[in-house]
Amino acid sequence: MTSSALQIALAYHRAWTGGDLDLAMGHIAGDVVLDAPAGRLAGIQAYREFLAPFAERFLVRTEMIAAFGDDDRALMMYDAETIPAKSAPAAECVTVRDGKIVYNRFVFDRTPFDEFRRRQAQAGAVQGR
Repeated sequence: MTSSALQIALAYHRAWTGGDLDLAMGHIAGDVVLDAPAGRLAGIQAYREFLAPFAERFLVRTEMIAAFGDDDRALMMYDAETIPAKSAPAAECVTVRDGKIVYNRFVFDRTPFDEFRRRQAQAGAVQGR
């Protein structure tokens, strides 16, 4: 049997990775708190602004590695294929209250993106010579 938190987390994940941010945000509480590598964000608007560029411009697909949960918390680990990086492992540990995600600890490997930016900078430097 799938826990209620896991059902909500997976529905949110399917929505944003499928390109439907409006549907994804329907699973997020208005006062959500997001802890990500770039720092802490609060509120649904900040959450959407964090997620939208990645989901709309860079994400190619995701492959779920594992997902577990209970009534209050769910953990999803997946591999994201993006335009800058073929493999970008990520995990989201969400807390759910009253059917909405109120907290998300979002972690991902920044190395593939840092390497992409480095290559872009080098290519720009070579073209500028």
